[in-house]
Amino acid sequence: MGVEPPEPPRPPEPPQPPGPAAGAGAVPGGQPDGQPGEKPKPDLERQKRVLTRLFLENGLQHWKGYGVALAFMSVVAGMTGLSAWIMQDVINDIFIDRKPDMVWKIAGAVAGIFIIKGIASYVQQVILSRIGNRIVAEIQMRLFDHVQRHRIDFYEKMNTGQLAMRFSQNARSAREALNLVITSMGRDMFSLVALCIVMIVQDPLLAGIALLVGPPVAYGEWILVRKVKAVARAELLSIARIITTIQQTAQGARVVKAFGLEPVMRAEMDAAVQDVRQRADRIAQVGAATNPLMESFGGLAIAGVILYGGWRVIYGGGDPGAFFSFITALLMAYDPAKRLARLNIQLQASLVGVEMLYALLDRKPAIEEAEDAVPLKVGAGRVRLRNIRFRYGRKAPALDGLELIAEGGKVTALVGPSGAGKSTVFALIERFYDPDHGNVLIDGQNLRGVTFESLRRNIAYVAQDAFLFEGTVAENIRMGRLDATEEEIRAAAKAANAHAFIMAMPRGYETELGENGATLSGGERQRIAIARAMLRGAPILLLDEPTSALDAEAEAAVGEALARLMKGRTTIVIAHRLATVRHADMIHVIEGGKVVESGSHGELREAGGLYSRLYDLQFRD
Repeated sequence: MGVEPPEPPRPPEPPQPPGPAAGAGAVPGGQPDGQPGEKPKPDLERQKRVLTRLFLENGLQHWKGYGVALAFMSVVAGMTGLSAWIMQDVINDIFIDRKPDMVWKIAGAVAGIFIIKGIASYVQQVILSRIGNRIVAEIQMRLFDHVQRHRIDFYEKMNTGQLAMRFSQNARSAREALNLVITSMGRDMFSLVALCIVMIVQDPLLAGIALLVGPPVAYGEWILVRKVKAVARAELLSIARIITTIQQTAQGARVVKAFGLEPVMRAEMDAAVQDVRQRADRIAQVGAATNPLMESFGGLAIAGVILYGGWRVIYGGGDPGAFFSFITALLMAYDPAKRLARLNIQLQASLVGVEMLYALLDRKPAIEEAEDAVPLKVGAGRVRLRNIRFRYGRKAPALDGLELIAEGGKVTALVGPSGAGKSTVFALIERFYDPDHGNVLIDGQNLRGVTFESLRRNIAYVAQDAFLFEGTVAENIRMGRLDATEEEIRAAAKAANAHAFIMAMPRGYETELGENGATLSGGERQRIAIARAMLRGAPILLLDEPTSALDAEAEAAVGEALARLMKGRTTIVIAHRLATVRHADMIHVIEGGKVVESGSHGELREAGGLYSRLYDLQFRD
């Protein structure tokens, strides 16, 4: 047994700031939007900041692939400009000068231009798709690793629909934002520059006339961008509502059907679906508004060019081939210019998802492993909670000066009224939370200074409502120790009184259990959970009322399995049914976050305190 460190001086209790709401307006860098007294960032600056971070964290590591894709995009742009340039030779050499030998040469050149353009387009598209898919996978794994580092209250507060949306929609938003920028810069911008060069070389004055439409188009696009951002964020939140409604309908299917709640769930689903539809329609409407903008100003530009260029060819002796080459370049520039005009609108919709993604990634876990953490070494397995004070957020203290010892190798029971703090004790022992004051010790070692892996490896937990993973019986038991053999799994199941009913299943240990073991009874689920704990072989065992929801027959089978599991281990059990803990070595009675009585069953009955009153209430008949 290690030497317990002295208790540190009691620090003043820091104020508890409320945790940020999930997804609430956080921006890259971890700061919420619109802090009091802080001037809001302009949209353009914020967009640049998000894009810069996105490229540094996700795009930069794929710079070689992006470089190759941009090289092929420049080939596409060059061939696009060349296809407009060659129109001068088509008009002058074939239709005006009527040179027979040039027909084959120009036709071959045109075919070569478009073949090269097609191959380059294919290669750059495949490269961008592969990079994008890899980025989505990397972000999803980064998100998964990040959320697993958070403590339990993160999952209690985070809406599961919004969490699922960040893994799916928001991760894809990052890929779409990167691909939009790369594609627009490489394909559309390069093509537009190449075609503008053709226009300027062919006729600088006509090029000036054509480019006059740029400023009014840019201003109109800026107005549209301001409208799309709020709608895009609302659309994503509505998608999260759909996911949540589906999840609640599936997980609560028994309650939904038992209470006839199908119309209620349908109404909730219909409201969420209609919200998504209306907002998607709004985004489509705003995005489509670039078409009449471009068509109108583009038509005016082309009409002006034809008017002036045609007059100069007819009356001023201008070169017809150069004029047709210019017109071809102008018409071909229309599509990339239109895509570039829509870029900011499409980018805003994607960046909303990226900002929500970073809001989650910037949310730091409340509990971190110490940099100098060492593995926990368990000997006797003595657990002590010393002068513990803990509260959840701004609520009243859940534990207030609690002192508790569970001796190694013995059974310690925690009893008391609901809300007394018994489950909080378990959460602190497993270090799902850290106490606001005081220390949790195992064999004298402060849990703040040990590694998470060694702590969790030395503790096995059996809950009141056993959770089973989707998979086979064997896979669920193996979760106790991933390197266990088939023989060890079967031995654990036999010790947990589970082998007989498992072998009665259609495929025995390879039977699929469905979501949370929906095909099993409560006693069967509990015995599989006990088998999982037995396979773990941890020296410390936490039991959270494991038999409270079982009938007499199932309770007997589970009780026998628990007796085998507890043998030789430090066992701490939460019990509401006091008959189950009469033989415990020590019983601690918790009320108001403190241990108010301790002793054996007989001692506590003789004392006539809270334990005795609770016992009499349960057995007064």
